[in-house]
Amino acid sequence: MNDLLVQRIAAETGIAPKSIAAVLALLAEGATVPFIARYRKEATNSLDEVEITTIRDREKQLKELDARKEAVIHSIQEQGLLTPDLKRKVENAATMADLEDIYLPYRPKRRTRATIAREKGLEPLADLLFAQGSGNPAQLAQRFISTEKGVADTDEALAGARDIIAERVNEDERARARMRSLFERKGMIVTKVLKGKEEEGAKFRDYFQWEESLAKAPSHRVLAMRRAEKEKIISLGIAPEEAQALDTLDRIFLKGRNPLAEQVELAIKDGYKRLLAPSMETEMRLDSKRKADLEAIKVFAENLRQLLLAAPLGSQRIMALDPGFRTGCKLVVLDAQGKLLRHDVVYPHTGQGQAAQAAARVKAMVEEYKIEAIAVGNGTAGRETETFLRSIGLPKEVLVVLVNESGASIYSASDVAREEFPDEDLTVRGAVSIGRRLMDPLAELVKLDPKSIGVGQYQHDVDQNQLQQSLDDVVQSCVNGVGVELNTASKQLLTYVSGLGPSLAGNIVSYRDKNGPFKNRAALMKVPRLGEKAYQQAAGFLRIRGGAHPLDASAVHPESYPIVDRMAQDLGCTVQELIARDDLRKQLKLEKYVTATVGMPTLKDIVKELAKPGRDPRAEFEAVTFREGVNDISDLEEGMILPGVVTNITRFGAFVDIGVHQDGMVHVSQISDRFVRDPAEVVKVQQKVTVRVVEVDKARKRIALSMKGIAK
Repeated sequence: MNDLLVQRIAAETGIAPKSIAAVLALLAEGATVPFIARYRKEATNSLDEVEITTIRDREKQLKELDARKEAVIHSIQEQGLLTPDLKRKVENAATMADLEDIYLPYRPKRRTRATIAREKGLEPLADLLFAQGSGNPAQLAQRFISTEKGVADTDEALAGARDIIAERVNEDERARARMRSLFERKGMIVTKVLKGKEEEGAKFRDYFQWEESLAKAPSHRVLAMRRAEKEKIISLGIAPEEAQALDTLDRIFLKGRNPLAEQVELAIKDGYKRLLAPSMETEMRLDSKRKADLEAIKVFAENLRQLLLAAPLGSQRIMALDPGFRTGCKLVVLDAQGKLLRHDVVYPHTGQGQAAQAAARVKAMVEEYKIEAIAVGNGTAGRETETFLRSIGLPKEVLVVLVNESGASIYSASDVAREEFPDEDLTVRGAVSIGRRLMDPLAELVKLDPKSIGVGQYQHDVDQNQLQQSLDDVVQSCVNGVGVELNTASKQLLTYVSGLGPSLAGNIVSYRDKNGPFKNRAALMKVPRLGEKAYQQAAGFLRIRGGAHPLDASAVHPESYPIVDRMAQDLGCTVQELIARDDLRKQLKLEKYVTATVGMPTLKDIVKELAKPGRDPRAEFEAVTFREGVNDISDLEEGMILPGVVTNITRFGAFVDIGVHQDGMVHVSQISDRFVRDPAEVVKVQQKVTVRVVEVDKARKRIALSMKGIAK
C-alpha cells in the first residue's frame, strides 16, 4: 500500500492513518462500504459509511493524479527536457491544476504566434526585452529584420517578440497561480440575453441581465445559467476586473519603467486578454461546474435516501388504483406479500350510474379479499378518486392513502416489469407498483433508475458518472441498512445487497424458485457461483424469518454465531431465550468475549441486535390526509392553511404536495421563523407539514407556500 497516499488522505480528512489503511485494504479485498461499516468496526475504529466512502473516492482521485504525473514525466522525458528538479516538481504537485501548470510549457502544442516568432529567430529579441535593461526597442529590433525569415521591419520584429513574452506570461507558474486565486476570489459571473431570444428563453429571464460573485453563486444558479447558455439563450462570462488582473501581472513581471518595460507591459496585456484570461475562465467554468455538481448530487442523494427510507405500511392486503377520468381507474388486488391476485377497471368519474357500479365493485372486492388498505396514485384524478373512495362507506379500518406515483409509468414499461408480469399490460403493472410502494417503498423503488423518481436538482446537467455512483451508494446503503428478507426479495432488491450484484441475485431467485425457501443462511452456499467471499459480504444483511436458526432473522453476522452460542452457554440458556429475555442479556459481561478480532463495538452491536432482532430502522407509517374540497389549483386561495407532504428538497426551497396535482414551493426564506441556509435543516422528503398559500399563479401553474408563523 502507498504510505504517502494514506498520509495524504489522513492530512486532508483528519482520519487516523491506521483506519485509512484498513479501509483501503478491505476495499482492495472486495469488501463493500456497508460491510466495512457494519462488520469491521475494530479494523477501522468504527468509521461510518460517509467516512469510508470519502476514503474510497479520495484514493481514486489521487490514483488518477499519480497516473497523470507518470504520463507527464514520460512526455517531458521523451522530449529530452526532464531534469531531477523538474521531475521532483511534477511528483510534488498537489493538485491536477498545479500539475498542468508545470506541464504547460512542455505540452506539445499546435503552431502559435509565439512558435512562428521563434521560427523567425525572434526569441533573442524577446529575451532582451524581457530583461528590461537600458536601450531603445526599435534599435534592438533592427538587428532582427530579415526578408529571408519574413521579418519586414522593426514593428514586425517587436510584435513577434511580444508574442513570445505573452506566451511566457501565460505559461508562468506564479502568474497562473495568482490569476487562479484572483479569479476564484474576485471573479464575477456576467450574463446577457442573446438578441431575439427573450421570448424563447422566458423561463431564464432572471439571467437576461445578471451579475454576481463566482465565489458566492449557489449551485442551483450556476447550473441554471449554464443550462441557459447551453440552450443558446444567454451569453456567459467569468472574469475579475481587468485592471486588477493586469496590475497583479505587472507586479510579477515588470522591473521598472523604461522603453523595454513598456514593450513587456504591452505583451502582458496581450497575454492576459488573448491567452491567460480565457484559460482561467475555462478553469473557473470547470471548477464551478464541478462544485455545483457535487452540491446538486449531494442534495439528490439525501432526498433519495429519505424517499427510500420512507415508512412502509408493511405486509398487508392491498387494493391499488391507478386513477383516470375518461379511461377509468385500473384496480389491482395484492396479497400481503405483494402478489397480484386480481385486476379490474372501474369508472367512478364518467357518470352517476358508472360511479354507483364502481362503488359496488370496490366494496365487494374489499370484503372478498379482506383488504386492509387502498393505495391511490397521486397523478391525474388522484384526489378525485380518493374522495370517491372515502364517500362510498368502506369499513373504517380500511386505510385510504395517496401514493406518490412518480416513475410508476417508467417501471410499467421496463424490462423488470415485463419480466415480472409478461402477460399484463402497462396499466396493470403501474397499479401494482403503486400498491407495492405503499407496502414497502424501498423494495419497489429499487426497481427504478433513481433519476426517474423525481427528487433531484438539475440532475440531467450534472456529471452523470458521479451522479450514478452517488445514487448507487445511497441505494446500497439503504437496502443493507434495512436488511432484506431472503425468501421474498425480488432480484432487483437482492442486487443491491453487499457482495451480490445482478448475476448472483438472479441465481438466488432461480435457486429459491427451484428448491423452495431458504431454511438458513448457510444454504446460500449452495447457490451456483456464490462463494465464500460473497457469502461473507452478504449474509449479515439477509434475513430469514422463522428459519432454522434464530439469529438468521437478525443482523448478527454468521461469523459471530459462535460468540452468541458461548454467551447463551455461559448463562445456561438457549439463544432463543437470550433473544427473548432482557434480564439475561443484562447479565452479560462483554469484556469476557473480546478477542484479537472481535472488540467492544461488535459485541455491543450483537447485544443491541439480540434485543430487537431484524428490527426495521424506518419510522412507523403515518398517512397524510389532504384537505377536502381542495383538489385542483383553481380551488386554492391566498391565506389557506393546508396539510401537505414534502416531495423534493433543493438548496433554494422545498416542494410540497398539497393535493392539487401541482406541487407548491416553500422558498428557503419561508421555511422557518428562524434564519435557515438549507431547507434540509428543517424538513425531509415525505415529511408531513402544514403550509400557508402565499401566491397562486394559475397561468404558469406556480404555487408559492410558506411555513412561517404556523403552529407546529
